[in-house]
Amino acid sequence: MDRADEPMDSLAPTAEEYDAVQAAIAMVAPLRADGHRVTLNALLDRWKDLADEVEEGYSWCAPELSNDIWCRDILASIWPIIPARVQEIGQLELHSIDERYRRATILWPGHAEGEARWWIWRVPRLLEVDPSEQRGKDWPLGWEMMPFPRPDSVKVISRG
Repeated sequence: MDRADEPMDSLAPTAEEYDAVQAAIAMVAPLRADGHRVTLNALLDRWKDLADEVEEGYSWCAPELSNDIWCRDILASIWPIIPARVQEIGQLELHSIDERYRRATILWPGHAEGEARWWIWRVPRLLEVDPSEQRGKDWPLGWEMMPFPRPDSVKVISRG
């Protein structure tokens, strides 16, 4: 029987697995503003939401993207130390989100595809800006600090 045929209860983490995941998160993730810890599901949801946003056209600046990928950094830090069954259950979802993010971005020049923390060395293919922020053929406002010219495969679109 494959995982798709298993009852949903068997895919839920046990209390021990849940505690192990929360302990792993506590080692690397700061508390949220409300004083609670983030959960594994919340990390996966945030990574998925960021992939959605990048696919549709990322509308924030380069430093904000660096900030937004915090969820993937935490996932990478905890993944090797969470229980194997939890990894197995979540691996397909994580891989799917990773692939969507890769397809919606391009690799920075000078970096290799298999590099550790690969997600930080990528730029959205589609940057959405206010018409007043678009500047000729180079990077729009908020991206001009990029250490290389804007590749032709990175499109800048005006919203509105």
